[in-house]
Amino acid sequence: MAIDSLDLKKSEGLMEKDNSLTEFQETLREAAGILNYPPQVFEFLKKPMRFLEVSIPVRMDNGKTEIFQGYRAQHNDASGPTKGGIRFHPDVTPEEVKALAGWMSLKCGITGLPYGGAKGGIVCDPRKMSLDELERLSRGYVRAVSQIVGPTKDIPAPDMYTNSQIMAWMLDEYDHIREFDSPGFITGKPIALGGSKGRETATSKGVLYTLEMVCELKKLSLKNLRVIIQGFGNVGSYLAKYLYDLGAKVVGISDVLGGLYDENGLDIPYLLENRDSFGIVSNRFKNSITNQKLLEKECDVLIPAAISGVIHKQNASSLSCSIIIEAANGPTTKEALKILDEREILVVPDILANSGGVIVSYFEWCQNNQGYYWTEDTVDERLKEKIIESFLNVFNTSKQHGVNLKIAAYIEGIQKLAEASRLRGWLKC
Repeated sequence: MAIDSLDLKKSEGLMEKDNSLTEFQETLREAAGILNYPPQVFEFLKKPMRFLEVSIPVRMDNGKTEIFQGYRAQHNDASGPTKGGIRFHPDVTPEEVKALAGWMSLKCGITGLPYGGAKGGIVCDPRKMSLDELERLSRGYVRAVSQIVGPTKDIPAPDMYTNSQIMAWMLDEYDHIREFDSPGFITGKPIALGGSKGRETATSKGVLYTLEMVCELKKLSLKNLRVIIQGFGNVGSYLAKYLYDLGAKVVGISDVLGGLYDENGLDIPYLLENRDSFGIVSNRFKNSITNQKLLEKECDVLIPAAISGVIHKQNASSLSCSIIIEAANGPTTKEALKILDEREILVVPDILANSGGVIVSYFEWCQNNQGYYWTEDTVDERLKEKIIESFLNVFNTSKQHGVNLKIAAYIEGIQKLAEASRLRGWLKC
């Protein structure tokens, strides 16, 4: 089983201190202010409605029992059941999970999905665990959170370093607990268990469609466009292949051990064939460079597709690109964005650019509820339609309010949350 991954550690100075929750709240406050919302709107939306911390005992292969910490944040359920992934990572924190849940709420608002945001995480290093240990951990997590999740409450999905097999174990455990088959409990499942065609590639496809919209607006051609993708896990690798096939020059990619750069374009099919199950390939080459140096190499488009905080105030002035598409969650800090705005570098925010995953998760949930499954062409067609509509809404909002795309995306997202909360009688706004 391959774990979709890139970086299982925060290294090479790529990460600042995790300020994701603070940055979410600061940008949320700014968007609420532009909309002239009363203070209680921000106070209500700045943190999750619910946050659960659990301890998960797991019997390890050596016979000992280890206790793992797990979290589930449900940001807001005014628009419908909450929705969000579960990540396995040694650096998972409550603050990160809360911020990710908030971002997911905004993402669902931007894309018009009948969901609020949620997120889960377990503090662990899946590289150091066997398949049996991962299965026991996955099942233990479901037992710990089973009372607050479900197909009409909170629908989990894959996230960083989890995959369809882990979703299958979680589905099976939930079915045992509830004593009935409930495919709509979780998305990102294997096709044989009710998963959707196109789900595994959905985030990458969404980033691609977003880039195509940017190229159309800027009158650029994808062919020979020089692209660097920071990250070669699930999202980055599929995206690299799509861009390569369309004639773009993927001049740089990176993994946890380093980066590869060639101004003439990398041989993406060769790299895909030779990477390991953790997306690592740079160790096969003597001319690899650091992740930091790769970010600063010359290109037209930089796509951070790994971890948060990789573009910060120390390196924002050194980037040599004109467009940034955020495929990862929170890769650009607030201070860095200010520098990039001054340099007139266009940044397409994560809550817009990487929304393909939750959109197709929604499609999977719909198919589960209907008991009728779509073709991959239908999934892709509807995904592209959603991405284009969402992008244009955010773009037009940025022009209307004279703000960058990130603030515009927050404005789009917060309006739906606030309106749903008002209609329920929770807020006056």
